[in-house]
Amino acid sequence: MPEDVYRHHILDHYRSPHNFGKLKKPTHRAGHENISCGDQVQFEARIVKGKIAEIAFTGSGCAVSVASASLLSDHALGKTHAALKKLTKKDIEKLLKIPVSQAREQCAMMPLTTIQELAALH
Repeated sequence: MPEDVYRHHILDHYRSPHNFGKLKKPTHRAGHENISCGDQVQFEARIVKGKIAEIAFTGSGCAVSVASASLLSDHALGKTHAALKKLTKKDIEKLLKIPVSQAREQCAMMPLTTIQELAALH
């Protein structure tokens, strides 16, 4: 039963990702593509006083990649680069509510790498 709940959690974010789209006036942008599987993500943010005030993303990919981007976009709001830089695979697994297999690690981690890069531009 719990596996179904976790699977639904990921599928909900895949089907209706939070913060999907573009910002009207972003101050920062970053993007990455996973060449091995074709997943891609681009984040835009408005950073004010060192914190992410607004964030949005576009892109495409597998359910894990899109769900990770969606969940991370929610999590990143109000955070500083220092806070985002500390996030690890374990944090992504907590957001996704599943352990990330080696086969899906790049899918889950690419959005985090991209957000960390975006916040570092500040």
